[in-house]
Amino acid sequence: MKDILDDLVSWRQAGKRIAVARVVDIEGSGPRDPGAAMAVNEDGEVVGSVSGGCVEGAVVSEALEIIDSQSRRMVTFGYTDDEAFAVGLTCGGTIHLYIEPLDW
Repeated sequence: MKDILDDLVSWRQAGKRIAVARVVDIEGSGPRDPGAAMAVNEDGEVVGSVSGGCVEGAVVSEALEIIDSQSRRMVTFGYTDDEAFAVGLTCGGTIHLYIEPLDW
């Protein structure tokens, strides 16, 4: 979270609505440890990373839905190591994310 704090403050000062996704658990191999965070503002701008690129696009879509609905949810993304290799991902395993609107 500290890595993205300056951007969050800047977005807040600009009046942007924001959603934050955090890694809360991993199963098998994972590119980021629990606690890794990524934020998305209502314009689709992104800071941070929860997967090193493996699922960031899907997380942005989820985050934008959460900004609009003001809901919270757990989401899970996973691939077996073989599936990950087949589509060019550098990691297998499963990551569990908690995504919520940022409430100042």
